[in-house]
Amino acid sequence: MYVMALMAVISPAASLAQSIPDNLAQRLKACTTCHGAEGRAATDGFYPRIAGKPAGYLYNQLVNFRDGKRSYPAMRYMVGHMSDAYLKEIAEYFALQHPPYGAPQATEASAQDLEHGRTLVMQGDKSRNLPACVACHGEKMTGIAPFIPGLLGVPRDYLVAQLGAWQTGSRRAHAPDCMQQVAKKLTPQDIASLAAWLAIQNVPTGNNAIAGSVNGDLHLPLSCGSVPR
Repeated sequence: MYVMALMAVISPAASLAQSIPDNLAQRLKACTTCHGAEGRAATDGFYPRIAGKPAGYLYNQLVNFRDGKRSYPAMRYMVGHMSDAYLKEIAEYFALQHPPYGAPQATEASAQDLEHGRTLVMQGDKSRNLPACVACHGEKMTGIAPFIPGLLGVPRDYLVAQLGAWQTGSRRAHAPDCMQQVAKKLTPQDIASLAAWLAIQNVPTGNNAIAGSVNGDLHLPLSCGSVPR
């Protein structure tokens, strides 16, 4: 009787264990809880899309969370004890995911503010030695593989938060930290305007990051430690 009762308890557990696949997609369910199915981004407008981002960029961010260059307790807790090899495996998995993008965000920004944002993204501001966003992130703003992410399909609030984090130093990257140099030159109005303009742009068909080279023929306006030469 005792044996039969024990088997009745064990059998459902064993059956459940057998029904859950032991693969990377299953192990990364913790990531998609915040970042959305396949990493396509959650609907709350804060957690970013990680699906389809260049693998080198994703790997750098995971390392930065683990090593304290980026400050977010949940991410630090999750990756704090992961090896470089496993972080690279995670990055490569999400880089290969390409679920469809949602519709662009609505905006309450004025036409003047949106035009200011468009100008910063497309032309920069030479008077402040501020490069255009497209100079690094690609003319279609879809990124340059393997290390530079796209800027489209990213929630406005997330863009504002990350530029603010670079300004305050709570987000850092490998030196020289080119994004911190850029962010420190931006005013609050600059950040609000460019984030609002980027967030309402449609993501073009074939939105993958264009291929770039790390062998010297990728000419960036600033030296970036996250983009090895």
